[in-house]
Parts: sequence; C-alpha cells; structure tokens
Amino acid sequence: MIGIVSYGAYLPRLRLNKKAIAMANAWMDPALLAHAKGERAMANWDEDSVTMAVEAARDCLAGQDRGRVGALYLASTSPPFADRQNAGIVAGALNLSEQIATLDLGASQKAATSGLLAALNAVKAGAVQTVLLAAADKRRTKAACAQEMQFGDGAAALLLGSGAVAAEFLGGHSVSVDFVDHYRGQNRAFDYTWEERWIRDEGYGKIVPPAVIRALEKTGVKPEQVAHFALPCVYGGVAAGVAKKAGIRPEAVRDNLAAVCGETGAAHVLVMLAQALQEAVPGQILVAAGFGQGADVLVFRATDRVAHCVPPLGVKGYLARRKEETNYMKFLTFNQLVLQERGLRAERNPQTALSVLYRKRGMLLGLVGGCCPKCRTPQFPKAEVCVNPQCRALGPQEDYLFADRPARVNSWSADNLTYTVDPPAHYGMVRFDGGGQFMADFTDYDVGQVQVGMPVRMVFRIRGKDEERGMTRYFWKAAPIAADKED
Repeated sequence: MIGIVSYGAYLPRLRLNKKAIAMANAWMDPALLAHAKGERAMANWDEDSVTMAVEAARDCLAGQDRGRVGALYLASTSPPFADRQNAGIVAGALNLSEQIATLDLGASQKAATSGLLAALNAVKAGAVQTVLLAAADKRRTKAACAQEMQFGDGAAALLLGSGAVAAEFLGGHSVSVDFVDHYRGQNRAFDYTWEERWIRDEGYGKIVPPAVIRALEKTGVKPEQVAHFALPCVYGGVAAGVAKKAGIRPEAVRDNLAAVCGETGAAHVLVMLAQALQEAVPGQILVAAGFGQGADVLVFRATDRVAHCVPPLGVKGYLARRKEETNYMKFLTFNQLVLQERGLRAERNPQTALSVLYRKRGMLLGLVGGCCPKCRTPQFPKAEVCVNPQCRALGPQEDYLFADRPARVNSWSADNLTYTVDPPAHYGMVRFDGGGQFMADFTDYDVGQVQVGMPVRMVFRIRGKDEERGMTRYFWKAAPIAADKED
C-alpha cells in the first residue's frame, strides 16, 4: 500500500483585508468592490516560496524520522532562484541527509499534482522509500487587479511512502492540453490572464470533467462514493460545475478558501487536500485535481491511520493563527510594488561569499551548532573550544540541531535606526532550553508585545537581499509563540 504518510501546511500570519485593497483602488475601478469580501494570506517581507515550503514541511515531518526521506520535490511558480536549485535550500533548512535526490517543479499551476504523481510512482517502483513533496507560492500581481484579491500566499507538504499510510493512493489520470488561461513570459514580473468565461467554459468545463471521470473509472470508484473533491479555482462555481459533470455529489466539493486565505497558486490543491485530510474519516474517498495546461486527477482512500497523522497545526491551525492587516501600503511595500526611499542605512549591500555559504551551510541553512562530547554543553556556533568555563575542552564537537529546540527571549531591543523593511527592527539574545544561546533577529512580532522570557520558535526566513546580484540570503529568526494565538 502506497500513499500519504503525513501532511502539513503553512499560511502566513498576516491576513490582508480585501476591503482595504478595494477601497484604495475603487476610485479608478469600482468593479473591484465586488471582490472586497474576506481576506487573503499575506506573506511577511521576509517570507517567500522557499521559507513557506520549509514551514509546511516542518509541520508535515513532526514526529517523523527525517532520516527516512529519500527525495524532496518542490513545486512552485514563484521560486526565488531561476538557476539555483530551490529544493536544495529547503532540504538544507530541514537538515535532511545530503544523500537524497532533490527536484524543482514549476511552470504550471498543476506542478504540485504532477509532482505528486511522479513521487507516488517513484515510491511504487521502489526507486525511493519516501518522498517529501512541498509546494509553495508567493505570486506578485499588479496593483488594482482582481488577482490581487483572489490570490494568497501559502504552502503545503506531503510525505509519501508505503506501509502504514494515512491515505492510500488508488490511482490517477493526467491529460496534457496547451490551453493557455494565463502565462508569464521570460523576464516578466506579472501574469497575463485571458477572459474569465473562456477559461471557465472552455478550460475547466471541458478539460477537467473527462479527466475526473477517467480517474474514477481506472480506480473502480463510483462518483457518488467521493466524499471530498478538491479543485482550486478563483472563479466561483467552477468546482461545483466540474463535480456535477463528473457525477460527484455537491456536498463533496471542498471550499476553495477564497474568503479566508485566497488561492495559494501551485500549492493550493495540496492546501485543500491537507484540510480535507484533517476532516476525513477512515474509508472516505478523496479526489484532488490540478488544472494548468491540462489536468491531473488523483484518487485516495483514507485509512484507519488518518486520525493519528494530524499535524501540529495544519490548515486549520494556521487559519486560526492570524493577524488582520488593513495597511494596503504595507502589502505593496512587502511585495516591492512601490518605489520608496529607504535611506542611507539601506544602501549597505555586501556581496555573499559563496565559499563561506558552502562551508557553513549546516550552520546557516540548518541552524546546526555544536555539542561538547565531554560535558554535553550545546553552543552556537560550533567551535573548537567548549564554552563551558568548567570544561573548556578542545577538539571537534558533535552536531547539535537548534531549529526545533524550544527557546525564550533573554534580552531584546527595538531599533528604529537599523534599516528593516518593517521597522522597528527587533532583535536580541535567545536562550534555548537545554543550553545554548545566540543573538537573533525577531519576526512576526507585535510592537510593544515582546517581553523577556517570552517563548519563541525558530523560523527560516529571508535575512536580506542583494538586489544588485540577485542573491537572497536566508537565516533563522525568532518568532514569538504568542503570535500563534488567534487575535
């Protein structure tokens, strides 16, 4: 039996009220008010598809043996690097073995389902024991367009393997049709989208239903047996129309989450599937369909283990972990849609030493420190001398992983002089349970709410960008756990 061993998701904490977008732009396009209901997930300035994929994967891998992961696939249409493997950065941040295969998938909104089929086939063929599939998107749009309110930022991850699975893979079907509903040309920042009715009627309406019917026929599943049908689409009623043509009951159609987070690009089919798994009961049939220059349809059956594989947060947890944002200008700034004066302090732009990045990759990507083999004192960074004054042993230290260790704020500062995209900059000393401490930047904080002793968790984020050379620098930051509570 092969299928989904575990699953996870990630949605940014910030949720931009769609009304704030509409009201700022209605003077030139009153029709935008029709999209003004609900909110969209809004990535922080230091988040991108790589950092969100890392968080979704951490949610998915909670309680799992990371040493069993034999391959990592990353699906995204908005990767930070065009020619550097983004999946390799995610693998490094997760401290996965370097003896694994990594693969970037993109160029279509069905990249995640295509990757899912490829991963399941690899497991089925015995080429690899387990595959971690992550999907994430942070798509930029022009200001004052409908997609600005229809889209959202987010990620999801699935661990695929054999044996004791939460959802058994029954089979699937794919079709490849060069139907262009939208596209983004080389060196273009934004998508170009075609007319809605054409996309709805000629695209979804004619391409997806036959693919769904064929997938159900190949797996021997009757349409009325489907309990959860996940098909992302920003246009209302499309998924219900496809389900009707395929004979699937209306109540099986999953909510597309348009009002609470927006469509998260290539990741959205996995986001919807992850939410369905949180609600599924043993024996239920789940169908996930991805659309983009054709369609992929995958059919799963929930097993008795589905109730025992619930992630720490998942889609439901991250939907509840929210902070409303009404400042539309902040959204434009975070997505580099306005040209602002950043001041002299923002002009310092050191070149990234690629040799150091390679030699220190464990420390920089995986937050790996050292542990004294003699007195067991952890420290960051790893050194040749133990920091314990009662020990001071010399010699190599063992690897010590800090990323998932509980920590607390030992001291902090709020600095209005240091440049940051979202001032004031917060940073301070973070002390880990069990030993070890270092100076860290803070993120996802509420100004005035940071306190000494506050519990924090380490998150993988953008440290800075070298705009001149196109380099994104990553490191770990401290995020107050109090921010995980619903506002």
